Amino acid sequence: MPTQFTLEQLRGFVAVAEEGHFGRAADRLRITQPPLSRQVQKLERALEVELLVRTGRAVLLTAAGRAFLTEARRILKLTDAAPATARNAARGEAGALSISFTAVAALAVLGSWLRTITGELPMVELTLTEMVTGDQVDAVLAGGVDIGLVRGVPASDVLSVRRVHTESLLLACPRNHPLAALGRPPSLVDIGRHGVVTYHPVVGRYLHELVISVFRQARIEPRYVQRVGQVHSLLALVNAGLGVGLVPRTAARLRLPNLAFTEIDGLSPDVVETHSVWRTDHANPALDALLRLIGSGHDRTLDGLGTQP
Repeated sequence: MPTQFTLEQLRGFVAVAEEGHFGRAADRLRITQPPLSRQVQKLERALEVELLVRTGRAVLLTAAGRAFLTEARRILKLTDAAPATARNAARGEAGALSISFTAVAALAVLGSWLRTITGELPMVELTLTEMVTGDQVDAVLAGGVDIGLVRGVPASDVLSVRRVHTESLLLACPRNHPLAALGRPPSLVDIGRHGVVTYHPVVGRYLHELVISVFRQARIEPRYVQRVGQVHSLLALVNAGLGVGLVPRTAARLRLPNLAFTEIDGLSPDVVETHSVWRTDHANPALDALLRLIGSGHDRTLDGLGTQP
């Protein structure tokens, strides 16, 4: 049968141990001495050990008493902190939060989120995972991730979405490339005369469709020389001289020795969107706290929306 004792007995024992005197301990606890003495005796019977040695002038700890005092203080500290911990968790100020992100979304949005969380929600334990958009949506739907930073808007009736960032497209090209030496921003017509590194239609679906759409609207069919899944992979190929590529403006922060970035003439601004996505029926107060802190934005529950911006 488990040993049973009360918090009142623990507090009485700790007070006597720290004061070294039953009378002073009783005054500290604002009770009389006889009930305090009974509390300690009940605790000793429950533990089946002698915790205190009573002398004429003082109360001394036994070896068992010294060892138990450490544990008693720890238990009382946890007990005193438990209500605040529960209240913090209910408000979302404690607990756990898992965030997934694409590589470039981390540069555009994640940094400000992390500063907000560490400043306003320091007791929330974070788990951060880099994933492509499709894997993020699967993880959010399965409950493995609380909120993701994704490209494109997945079609679902169980996900809520908030647009958190927009930006333009830039041209990435080798430093010695003719497009870098024009003396003006190149147009899509200029770019279409050169080999273009673009995005994989499945792994990099959002940017793949965006780049195709941009060129088709300008009635240009460039020669695509390679397709890759992520922006940093595209930049590596451009840096190696394999071609040029269209990338979100944030990607210009990823510097490689042979890379140059230029504006694109005539291209509409803010064509690249980053969204946060989470389960509408989630039950994580820490996620609610984050959503409140990052602002209302433009929320909607998705119902059959496509991936085009």
